[in-house]
Amino acid sequence: MFPGEPAEDAIVADVPNGHGKDGEPRGALGVEGGGDPEHDGGKFTMKSFLWHGGSVWDAWFSCASNQVAQVLLTLPYSFSQLGMVSGVLLQVFYGLMGSWTAYLISVLYVEYRTRKEKEGVSFKNHVIQWFEVLDGLLGPYWKAAGLAFNCTFLLFGSVIQLIACASNIYYINDRLDKRTWTYIFGACCATTVFIPSFHNYRVWSFLGLGMTTYTAWYITIAAAVHGQVDGVTHSGPKKLVLYFTGATNILYTFGGHAVTVEIMHAMWKPQKFKYIYLVATLYVFTLTLPSAAAMYWAFGDALLTHSNAFSLLPRTGWRDAAVILMLIHQFITFGFACTPLYFVWEKVIGMHDARSVLLRALARLPIVVPIWFLAIVFPFFGPINSAVGALLVSFTVYVIPALAHMLTYRSASARLNAAEKPPSFLPSWSGMFVVNAFVVAWVLVVGFGLGGWASVTNFVKQIDTFGLFAKCYQCPPKVHAGPPLPAPPHN
Repeated sequence: MFPGEPAEDAIVADVPNGHGKDGEPRGALGVEGGGDPEHDGGKFTMKSFLWHGGSVWDAWFSCASNQVAQVLLTLPYSFSQLGMVSGVLLQVFYGLMGSWTAYLISVLYVEYRTRKEKEGVSFKNHVIQWFEVLDGLLGPYWKAAGLAFNCTFLLFGSVIQLIACASNIYYINDRLDKRTWTYIFGACCATTVFIPSFHNYRVWSFLGLGMTTYTAWYITIAAAVHGQVDGVTHSGPKKLVLYFTGATNILYTFGGHAVTVEIMHAMWKPQKFKYIYLVATLYVFTLTLPSAAAMYWAFGDALLTHSNAFSLLPRTGWRDAAVILMLIHQFITFGFACTPLYFVWEKVIGMHDARSVLLRALARLPIVVPIWFLAIVFPFFGPINSAVGALLVSFTVYVIPALAHMLTYRSASARLNAAEKPPSFLPSWSGMFVVNAFVVAWVLVVGFGLGGWASVTNFVKQIDTFGLFAKCYQCPPKVHAGPPLPAPPHN
């Protein structure tokens, strides 16, 4: 916890016999705010307004902003691999599935925190993370699995944001190659070490979602105004490798809740998180579906060799504005993905409780170096999303949460004493078990199995075609002026 940061609320009220000040019962879900600035003296300051977020709206902006970043630019590429119908259906399917597993993560967080606070544990100077929830509920082996998958996913999620920065800026300024731009933006993104926690992303989340909304609707309108290119074809899906590569990119798109626990912990009332991710996903549909569909309608199979939607749209002031806004948003999303890694590293080296902003920022810098390096080694914007989706996202945010929920509540006593009962739309433990079992089976077979085969095959093809450390991935060849013509003979 940094100086001046509001403390998170306790899930369980710290009062005798579980009753609040008004004499009403207080269970795991009946807590009044303690970290909200409105409860801390009632004073309004501009610093608290811009810097200290923790409301339901802050969490919604964080979820929506984090969920749709550079994937907005690769979804048209996925539509060209899947075809229009599959592209739309899989977005809706994986969006709802991702919302379900985000709900499971929120339930397990509340369960873990309730149990610990009943034991007298305080989290006022400690940020709870997903691997700690797994450790507290299921033991050290689950902690190890959660830590490995989550950290690796967030590492490559940060790599993808850095690659996207270089890919996008190239469409405004191609005097430098994409590798050089990666060096530059790696240094810029390293400044996220100074942002203490998810409390402090309030204004950034709001701005980030606004920037993404502009970009999505720019892409939609620009594609519609441009119209279909001459001889446009829509042949997808025509290869299984491409089909499942596109499907895993969509799985990756709606698997952005690897930071759910950290966002919840930054809330003043974490128990209100349950349906926030679903509402965020519904808003994200209004951005991803029209933009991807419009691009595929206009450019068709040309998207198969253009993984960044900007590359096919004509350069205008509107497009340049969209590129710049996406660059800023990718900086924000880089911070979202890196902040949990910063927390893990701080805990490893014993710096998590340090009160010096500068000291913690310096301690975090080693995390940025491998991200920088990997972005230079694998600059494959688009294909890397699918590989990460199949190999990491499938376990991190789909399989592990569903299995963890089934095992946590496998006994009758655990179900009886659960801090969170089944939701009203599925008021049966058996029903929840069936849904969780379906999620595990589907993602293991389709996401990890077929998706892993397809995305790795495509990824290896990119390495064979462009090589590691590619200087300028998918850059159009530059037209160089020929030698000057000889001067006409002098009369």
